[in-house]
Amino acid sequence: MLLEVIALTPEDARAAAEHGADRIEFVSVIEEGGLTPSLALIEETAAACSLPIHVMIRPHSKSFMYAEADMEQMIRDMGSLRKAGANAFVLGALTPERTVDEEKLKRLLDAADGLPVTFHRAFDEARHLEEAFETLTRYPQVRTILTSGGKPSVLDAADEIARLVSLSRGTGIEIMAGSGLTPASAAGFASATGVRSVHFGSGVRVNGSQTAPIDPVRLSAVRAALDGV
Repeated sequence: MLLEVIALTPEDARAAAEHGADRIEFVSVIEEGGLTPSLALIEETAAACSLPIHVMIRPHSKSFMYAEADMEQMIRDMGSLRKAGANAFVLGALTPERTVDEEKLKRLLDAADGLPVTFHRAFDEARHLEEAFETLTRYPQVRTILTSGGKPSVLDAADEIARLVSLSRGTGIEIMAGSGLTPASAAGFASATGVRSVHFGSGVRVNGSQTAPIDPVRLSAVRAALDGV
């Protein structure tokens, strides 16, 4: 069972590595859902942490529709972050009709230069999740879809996640469930849906606060629970 944990700082990344995470998603400005972090933070984290670092590429939180200036910024950032030690990128783009923006996705995949990509929770804002999934299967570089099943909390989307897991078999895409999971709910949710990858943010932080440090007790509890599935 793969456990991905959000990191906001190099200290988060080290704590994640020490207490059971398999990889980190590095973001800034988590209060806005996660934006592109600084080059310096990724350089420091890559030097201090052995886990794979999946870096958020998102210039703003206004929407998942991007102007040309946004695209140019994202592509520049990806080039710099790749050299700084990013192992994969987390990104997504939608059209005004809320379909996957394939033209922009192709450009971003080219900028990733062969690194794996997670299509982030822009997926949850797509007009039809299965339609978006089928589109993404055409892009082998997209290895993971991070999703809450289209709901604010993934715990309310067990049927949707189970359906996506079923659709994903044999496609090369991993469905990663995130948003709303807790140490107490993770194992049961994984068993009920068949999902083999989960994503944690505030659920493994002190007092469940999205900006607090990682709580070693909570993270270790999640790891132990998932190992029992």
